[in-house]
Amino acid sequence: MHVFVTGSTGFIGSAIVKELIGAGHQVTGLARSDAAAAKLSAMGARVQRGQVEDLAGLQRGAAAADGVIHTAFYHQLGHMPLTTRLGVLLGGAPSGIVARFGAAAVGMDRRALETMGEALKGTDRPLLAIFGTLGLKPGRMATENDAFDPDAFVAPRSKSEELMKELATQGVRTSIIRLPPIVHGAGDQGGFAPQLIQIARKQQESGYVGDGANRWPAVHRQDVARLFRLALEKGPAGGTYHGVAEAGLPFREIAALIGKRLSVPVVSKTPAAAAKQFSFLAPFIAIDNPTASSLTQERLGWRPTETGLLADLGEHYFDIKP
Repeated sequence: MHVFVTGSTGFIGSAIVKELIGAGHQVTGLARSDAAAAKLSAMGARVQRGQVEDLAGLQRGAAAADGVIHTAFYHQLGHMPLTTRLGVLLGGAPSGIVARFGAAAVGMDRRALETMGEALKGTDRPLLAIFGTLGLKPGRMATENDAFDPDAFVAPRSKSEELMKELATQGVRTSIIRLPPIVHGAGDQGGFAPQLIQIARKQQESGYVGDGANRWPAVHRQDVARLFRLALEKGPAGGTYHGVAEAGLPFREIAALIGKRLSVPVVSKTPAAAAKQFSFLAPFIAIDNPTASSLTQERLGWRPTETGLLADLGEHYFDIKP
């Protein structure tokens, strides 16, 4: 199968590309720079130069492929093109920058899905895209049959799940892949885990909110890559899958490991104090997000086999510099 992949040189996307090529698929990856193009070529993938904002390019890439995997998303302001970045920074009061950044990132993501979905309509070719378990209702074990929570902090992005379901009725073999807040593994530089470690280094303490019993799911990126391949190869239209290996680690255990490895105190924070310590990450820190993947494992035969989060943090993460 010839697969078009956006975000193909990112932490998750590059693992997916390697998994696909290793299984005998051909991959064309979208590359916005010479460095990204060289990385793709070194992995054995074809290169399509362009950016995710280039909708005509996305249409061409999707139309020429047997399937599409969409992993690109703006996680940092620096990922945005200059005009979009200026709009975020100068488009209103400084207090609204985070909200404007989120709106721009979600808007790009939806336009990309709409464009590639349009190219695939009526073909029964697969379109896979990443969503987050943080979009599910907190405080209870979420399953693949649960719809996203419209009151969730990340609901604007999760709302695009509705677009995927609509495309599934129009001859596109869509798969919604929900991933947990921590996708870990060697080479992770910008995810939640390294950011938590860097904050603890800077603050000289590792914090959690309240009793820290709120649960975070996690998964290794190699397990994620296998899940994407399986959904691509045999997932029916309209499938929803959870790329979750550990259903819910108490956040205080994550904080405790970070504190131990950095030799800093592990401290309970009030919500107000957490907002100061964790800055833009604060809305996520106290969320209770236990998430099951038993239906995914049953439906696709997927079995997570890689190292768990706490062991992986201890092995790979504490040589990452601030």
